[in-house]
Amino acid sequence: MLTTYPGSCHCGAVRFEADLDLTQPSYRCNCSICRRTRFWPAVARPEQFRLLQGEAELTQYRFATRRNEHWFCRRCGVRCFGIGNDTPIGKMVGVNLGCLEGVDEATLAQVPIVYVDGLNDRWQSAPAFCAHL
Repeated sequence: MLTTYPGSCHCGAVRFEADLDLTQPSYRCNCSICRRTRFWPAVARPEQFRLLQGEAELTQYRFATRRNEHWFCRRCGVRCFGIGNDTPIGKMVGVNLGCLEGVDEATLAQVPIVYVDGLNDRWQSAPAFCAHL
């Protein structure tokens, strides 16, 4: 069931809300950027994500194929969300579960995780090692 969750970066300059179903899979990836930033996204369709504040505080990073947009708060460096432009479901927003407000640890511990091997461009497969993700 979709629930609207508020979220923000660490310093509060960037604020958003997203309609998410936390019983659906979230993702952990071993690609170079997800591993370094420990990004843990839940998937939202573009119409299920609303940036409420801080658009001017966001900075974008793209690498390699330039397909995906990685958005960071320029003040505190937190990656609140990313935009996938070329995914199996079309355009989507990856909302960082660590940025949601009011979600307790017990709820986060129950969110299903799908591990993907982005490091080797095997997006439909789990990496050989994933406990560290």
